[in-house]
Amino acid sequence: MIKLSVVVPVRDAELYISDALTSLARNAHREFEFIVVDDGSVDATGQIIEDFRADLPGLVVLRNETPAGLADARNLGTSLASGRYLTFMDGDDWLAPGYLTDLVGAAERLGCDFVRVDHVQVEGRRRVIHRAPLATREVVLKPRDHILPAEVKTMVDYPYAWAGIYRRDLGDLLTFPGHLHTAEDRPWIWRLHRQAGSFAVVSLAGLFYRRMVSGSLTQIGDARQLHFFDAFDLVLADLEDEFTPKAVRTFCALLAHHLELGDRFSPELRDRFEQRGAEALRRLPEGLLAETRLDPERDQILRKLLEAR
Repeated sequence: MIKLSVVVPVRDAELYISDALTSLARNAHREFEFIVVDDGSVDATGQIIEDFRADLPGLVVLRNETPAGLADARNLGTSLASGRYLTFMDGDDWLAPGYLTDLVGAAERLGCDFVRVDHVQVEGRRRVIHRAPLATREVVLKPRDHILPAEVKTMVDYPYAWAGIYRRDLGDLLTFPGHLHTAEDRPWIWRLHRQAGSFAVVSLAGLFYRRMVSGSLTQIGDARQLHFFDAFDLVLADLEDEFTPKAVRTFCALLAHHLELGDRFSPELRDRFEQRGAEALRRLPEGLLAETRLDPERDQILRKLLEAR
């Protein structure tokens, strides 16, 4: 019986995939399976994955000849998973030895729908532990109760799919909006917290998340960044009134952040991004937008956007 399925989407990560798979080998267990989805890599990623077949028991390899994007790659891996539990890892990250056993142990000990964990952020040689934004640990809670308050960082502001473990029988709640090529985790985490029945947070930090990786969407200013608006359209669609202030505040904060990084866009794409940003702000309830306050610098960025557009 398979207890845990680990879904690993990867594309053109020849510099990192060996580290990722080596860490999985150090976590291997007869009840674990590792589903690696090579999403149309054109570098040596595919060959490196093949080289690990003898070293990584439970390895399943899928390949998209044409890149489908992170969301669809995750969905493909999830569709073939057979474990009682499911977790994710990206192909440029890695795990501490024994981490997956501890993760499954937390899920079994608490018996809830999903468990969220901390993680280690990596920039070069720098390592910083990032905590899930909930101080209550090892206690089963209702996910809906930890969406608010609007003005405080809560669990829906910690959208990383790989920072947790999920009962696979959550079914559609674990699928990502496949047409999105960025910010796909935002509607995913909101739906999970609105509709799942129970969750917990534990103090476990065994996933090492690389930031500032060349080729990462966080570093690339191409047209896929426009999917940020589509993602929040999904968050706001049919959202209960009690949660709307939180979603609006989060959208405004992230929009201001994207505009602060506008130099990564071409002039044409920056123009499109700003136009869509202004249109999205004007669609928000006027009174609610007026009541949303960020820090002074970001408030000014949004005011200037509306004045200019």
